Amino acid sequence: MEDIGLVVDLVVALGAAFLGGLIARRLGQPVLLGYVVAGVLIGPNTPGLTADFDRVQLLANLGVAFLMFALGVEFSFAELTRVRRVALVTGGIQIPATILLGALVGLALGWDLPAALLLGGGFAISSSIVALKLLLLRGAADSPQARAALGLGVVQDLSLVPMLALVPLLAGDGENLALALVRSLGTAAVALVAVVVLGTRLVPRLLYWVARTESRELFLLTVVLIALGTAVASHEAGLSLALGAFLAGLVVSESEFDSQVLAEIVPLRDVFATLFFVALGMLVDPGALGDRWALIAALVAALVVGKLLIVGGAFLAAGVDHRTATLAALAMAQIGEFSFVLAGVGLAEGVVDRDRYRLVIEVALGSILVAPVLLRAGPALVRVSEWLPGVAAQERGQVGAAERGLSPTLDGHVVICGFGRVGETLGESLDRRGLAYTVIDINPARVRDLRRRGIAAFYGDAGNEALLLRAGVRRARAIAVTSPDLVAARAAVRHAREINPRIDVVTRARTAAEVEAMRALGADEVVQPEFEAGLEFVRHVLERQGVSRAETISTIDRKRTAFYDLRGPRTVATARPAAAREVVPVEPMADA
Repeated sequence: MEDIGLVVDLVVALGAAFLGGLIARRLGQPVLLGYVVAGVLIGPNTPGLTADFDRVQLLANLGVAFLMFALGVEFSFAELTRVRRVALVTGGIQIPATILLGALVGLALGWDLPAALLLGGGFAISSSIVALKLLLLRGAADSPQARAALGLGVVQDLSLVPMLALVPLLAGDGENLALALVRSLGTAAVALVAVVVLGTRLVPRLLYWVARTESRELFLLTVVLIALGTAVASHEAGLSLALGAFLAGLVVSESEFDSQVLAEIVPLRDVFATLFFVALGMLVDPGALGDRWALIAALVAALVVGKLLIVGGAFLAAGVDHRTATLAALAMAQIGEFSFVLAGVGLAEGVVDRDRYRLVIEVALGSILVAPVLLRAGPALVRVSEWLPGVAAQERGQVGAAERGLSPTLDGHVVICGFGRVGETLGESLDRRGLAYTVIDINPARVRDLRRRGIAAFYGDAGNEALLLRAGVRRARAIAVTSPDLVAARAAVRHAREINPRIDVVTRARTAAEVEAMRALGADEVVQPEFEAGLEFVRHVLERQGVSRAETISTIDRKRTAFYDLRGPRTVATARPAAAREVVPVEPMADA
């Protein structure tokens, strides 16, 4: 009889993930929580319908590879190089400090020193998959905090290599340890060089040759082969599967085919990455949790709070602004799949027993479950971090050293917060009409380029009140908050309205709820990019179908009025009539 066990397990896992995610969404919770709970319900430790864990784990590894590969395609070597110093400094502080934290926790539990150090090693490594998936769901995959978290994640993944080589020493087997450590590090270095050097030379040529066949199927097969092949090669070389897939994506990002590759891989990424969280849930034994839930909760609290403080402090020490440092630390305040690998090697070497091994897994899963909820506290914690000792002085020093002051004659100008595609389009329109503007942007390369063009540009978080004052918001006629970062946008709108009650504030939003939130903070105009782009499609199609211009404009105005609810009471200000506004094409929310 035909064996379809793998297909059955795939259907069960995806079906459970769908129901769990749907219920979580209806309850207002992150869908990741639904995926993990679904994994618990179909796992081997609960009665009822059960999926084979090994098969689901195998499929979940595909999700990890595709997720990291797609992320690598969206990044580039240039972007990774820009965060190199921050990642190395942060990792150099965070990894030893977190190992110490975990070791102290282990000793407090009565563990011997080798087992406590192994727990510390597990504490030190965050799950890049979890962090980036959370940021992706919040529309912040291309944000400064995502780049900072990814840079630190790469350093943490590389640190796993010497950690694994040192486990025999913890077990009391020091024979040939130095040789094993040198061999592991040497193999890792050779693998990294091979991926970067050979990949950048061969992959673009291979993709070009396949693209010339004009076969979409062959192109997709080539992309999947590059992603999975590099991931497997990395794993065999002693590195992580995820790191290899990410490096493969970086190589592809340097070719002219990166956009098409991303379009092909995203559907596979979204389907299989879901299984990663289902597989994590299948590890949970609800029966065992009842006996030591208090211990697990205490350990999760110690891990999350301690790691949040350590990672956030390390980012600040590396010169990262307080908002980026806080949000990146929130995303990385957990431990994940590589801790399972380290604990598994410790179990095999006799450093920890099976009971302690299960405890590491339970704490890791608990931290992952807490992560989505913790990330919601981002806005409040960003405001708290702004008042930490030395933060304000450090950021004032960065601003004073990097920016020049405003011209005293500058008055009635526009402040643009975020100079991505939307902000740049606005700036070009102001340039053509000879209108003055200043820019606040978190990308230092953009700031340097704008200054070279003679534009007053300021590096940093647009939600920083001191930075808004330096950009001249007190004397400005209007402020355009184009940044897709909701936390920064809300702070910028609130501060701008408080500093200059007469200023005209226009900002963007992703949902109708965000539209109302921005109005409540004082925005005169709120733009929802996808909706406005949809109206432009309506205008174009109706006119091509012979509908009169007057009727087309009336239809668009009705739709806009219904969406923004312009006829209803406004919290702060009344928007201009819909008919007075010009309909313009707007880029998608993905820009930054």
